[in-house]
Amino acid sequence: MKKLIALAALLLPLALAGCSHRTTVVYAAPPPPPPAFSPAAQQGYHDGVDAARRDINHGYAPDVNRHPRFRNPPVPPPAIEEYRHGFRAGYEQSFRQGPPPAGPGYY
Repeated sequence: MKKLIALAALLLPLALAGCSHRTTVVYAAPPPPPPAFSPAAQQGYHDGVDAARRDINHGYAPDVNRHPRFRNPPVPPPAIEEYRHGFRAGYEQSFRQGPPPAGPGYY
């Protein structure tokens, strides 16, 4: 009986180790912002993609108003609406197609 318990104790970790396996998930990167976007809108687009990626990773429902950069854009006052337009476009694009792959600068 002791041999059976010792054998089970020895084989249990080996059996459990076979249960784990890697899962590879591939996301398509959203297209770059339209060339017609102003520099402020392009910055907003990229910030919107990053914000959406974080929301997706945390399982949050889509809501651009949750993000401080959307509410208080880091651009001069004349470019605020352009930035928000770009932010919303990047955010929505990411929720439609999934987040871009992780890389330098991503969380």
